[in-house]
Amino acid sequence: MRVVVTTEYRYAVTPDGRVWTSHTHGYDIWRRYLSAFDEVRVVARVAAQPRVPETALRVDGPGVTVHPVPHYVGPQQYLRQRVPIGRAMATAAGRDDAVILRVPSALGSLLAGVRRRHGLPYALEVVGDPYDVLAPGVVRHPLRPLLRQRFATRLRRECGSAVAVSYVTADYLQARYPAAPHAPTVNVSSIDLPPEAFTAAPRAVRADAGGERTLISIGTLDQLYKGVDTLVEAVARLAARGVDVRLVHAGAGRFAGHLAALAGARGVADRVTFAGWVAPGAPLHALLDAADLAVMPSRTEGLPRALIEAMARALPAVGTAVGGIPELLAPEDLVGPDDAGALAEAIARMLADPDRMARASARNLAHARRYSRDSLEPRRHAFYRSVREATARR
Repeated sequence: MRVVVTTEYRYAVTPDGRVWTSHTHGYDIWRRYLSAFDEVRVVARVAAQPRVPETALRVDGPGVTVHPVPHYVGPQQYLRQRVPIGRAMATAAGRDDAVILRVPSALGSLLAGVRRRHGLPYALEVVGDPYDVLAPGVVRHPLRPLLRQRFATRLRRECGSAVAVSYVTADYLQARYPAAPHAPTVNVSSIDLPPEAFTAAPRAVRADAGGERTLISIGTLDQLYKGVDTLVEAVARLAARGVDVRLVHAGAGRFAGHLAALAGARGVADRVTFAGWVAPGAPLHALLDAADLAVMPSRTEGLPRALIEAMARALPAVGTAVGGIPELLAPEDLVGPDDAGALAEAIARMLADPDRMARASARNLAHARRYSRDSLEPRRHAFYRSVREATARR
């Protein structure tokens, strides 16, 4: 049986027909589904590229193909290409295919509609919350309040109609978007940390609380929902108090220039480094190992992979109490979103207490091990098998 999986990641295709990604969702992610299915078809936006993008990962490979959807960015381009996008989605899956939609997703919702019209089953992997993504201050759009309600209602309907649902959180998304009573459910993150992602032991207690400290944040800069602007403001407040910190942000996107200008305007351009996209594996591990504290100032989240990767390197962390972050960090390590003052205070308190830093390091490393490959694979494979069985019954 073939499984068809939708994703909101955007891919590139080179003239030789190979498909590439500049994110982490490459072939290793999609081949997981081969544990229960004979073939995997990934449905994604694909743009032609004359050459392999720098630092790209291969997407297609043995058992994994890509069904291309016309490339678009943003609602205006989507509307201009709605007809060819609709045609692509109508042919994305056959009647006998299993279908797993990674939602919330415009492409996932289109394919869910196709399946419902033909009385065909689909399953879901719920990886985020549209109600939080469209919260005030996260996205600037004149129709934001209307879209927020519409997309949240749509996701609730999709969850209620799915034959099986996987959630990346333990409780948060399940409460807001419940599955049908008869549908198998599982909480399993899409994160898959191999043994080399983990450091051997927690960090030792630092003898002094002085000297420059390095903060690290990770995330896309295509939108402002990662809260990096709040973190830049917090760095400015810390510097004004005489707390010697510097920030390194790993991640690229269209708001990088805006955030660099903000750092300059707040007088901390020399304290903030935008490192761009950092390759997974050893390059990212080196960046994390060189930092003193991870900061996740997001306005919305599902279950953030970047935070778990930092925890796996035994980094103490401070984050906002949104989405699945409270499932990862202790209550004393959490602040509200969009509150630069509270964030600065939380960072200062953590850095000033070496014993607390050491306790957080040990706690975070232990918690991150719940997201190791060995821990998650049995649950993930059980979900895939339940989707296959539910599809065969229909």
